[in-house]
Amino acid sequence: MSFRKFEQDEELILFVREHTDLFAADDELTVSEIGDGNINFVYRIAAANGPSVIVKQALPYVRIIGEGWPLSQDRVRIEAESLLIAGKYCPDLVPHVYHFDAELCAIVMEDIGAQENLRHLLVERRRLPLLGEHLGRFLASTLFYTSDFYLDAYEKKEQVRGFINPDLCKITEDLFFMDPYCDHERNNINDFVREQAEALWDDEVLKREVAKLKARFLSQPEVLLHGDLHSGSVFASDTGTKVIDPEFAFCGPAAFDVGSIIGNLFLNFAGQSQQTGEQEERTAYQQWLLETAETVWTTFAEQFRALVSEHGTEPTLCQKAYLDWYLDQVFQDTLGYAGTEMIRRTIGLAHVADIETIEDLEKRAEAEKLSLAIGHALIVQRGEFETIRALKEFIESRYFSK
Repeated sequence: MSFRKFEQDEELILFVREHTDLFAADDELTVSEIGDGNINFVYRIAAANGPSVIVKQALPYVRIIGEGWPLSQDRVRIEAESLLIAGKYCPDLVPHVYHFDAELCAIVMEDIGAQENLRHLLVERRRLPLLGEHLGRFLASTLFYTSDFYLDAYEKKEQVRGFINPDLCKITEDLFFMDPYCDHERNNINDFVREQAEALWDDEVLKREVAKLKARFLSQPEVLLHGDLHSGSVFASDTGTKVIDPEFAFCGPAAFDVGSIIGNLFLNFAGQSQQTGEQEERTAYQQWLLETAETVWTTFAEQFRALVSEHGTEPTLCQKAYLDWYLDQVFQDTLGYAGTEMIRRTIGLAHVADIETIEDLEKRAEAEKLSLAIGHALIVQRGEFETIRALKEFIESRYFSK
C-alpha cells in the first residue's frame, strides 16, 4: 500500500474501526473536518452520543499553497513519536495516540474537544487555575527525559538522528530569526507600526543578540523540543491541559520551548492593553498573565531540578554547581526566545488573535508597539534579569496599562 489521501468518509470510518476498539459494531459514525487546515487535514470521527477520535493526515506539501510548497511527510511520524514520548512521562498532558500509519501518513488520536484552544481562552480573559503548573510540568518532564541528564550517549544520539526535521526547522529559522529583522516580503506590518519595524531593522545590537539565539537553535541539540509551543498548540479547561501538534519537533535548546509559551502569555498581555472591556478588568488579567508566566518558569525549574536529583544518570552534569549554571543559561535564553516569538508574531508573517482581534488599526498599533517594546527588552536585556520575579517586576513597572 502506498500513500493516498482519504477522499471518502467511508475510508476514514474503516480506518478508525480497524485501528481502535472504541466503537461498537452498530455505532453510526460521522466524519467532520476540523482545524484551520493550513498544512494538514484533520478530521473528527464520532458516534452519536458516544466516543470520538481525531485523524490527522499529512500531505506532501502545504495544503493551502499546493505542490508549489513541498513539505516532507515525515513530519507526521515525528509528531506521532513525539506524542508517544511525552505520553510516557506526562500522559495527562498530551492526547493519547491510538495508531500511526506510516504509509498513509496518518495518526489516530484522542479527541480533546471537551477542552478549548488556549489562545481563544486568553483573548476571552479566562483564568485557568492549573495552566501554569501544567505547562511547567510538561516542560520539565519532556525536556529532562530527552536530555543528556537522563539518556545515555547512545540513546541521545539515536534520538537526535530520529528527529532530524529540516523542512519545518527551516520555517522556524526564517520566521523567527530572519524575516522580522529585515524588509522581507513575507512580513505583515500594520502601517501604524512601520516606523517601529524599520527601527528594529536598523538595530545592530538587537540583530546581534537574535543571531546568538539563532546560532543556539541551529547547533545545540540539548533536548527533544515540541518546536511550536504557542498558545494555539495548547487546549485547556479549568481542570486540565493538553499540548498538541508537535510536528515541528526536533532536538534543540531547551529554552526554545519554554520561551515560546511564555512569549505567548506576554503577547496576550500586550493585546489586553487595547482589547475591549473595562481597563480595571484588563489590567487585572494582565497581572494574572504575569503570575502565570512566573508559575510556568518556577514549576519548570523546580521540577527539572527534582528530576535531575531523582533520575539523573550523568554524574558530571548532575553536579549542583553545574545544574545551577545550566538553569541560569536556560532562563536567560528563555527570555530571548520569548522576545523573538513576540516580535515575529507582531510584524512577521503569522500574527495572533490576541492582537489581531483589535479592530481599530490605530489601537491595534498601540498593542503592537507594546509587544515590540517588551520583545526588544527580553532579547537585548535578558542578561539583566536574574529571576523571573525580577522580570515580572520590570514589566509591571514599565508596561502596565495606564
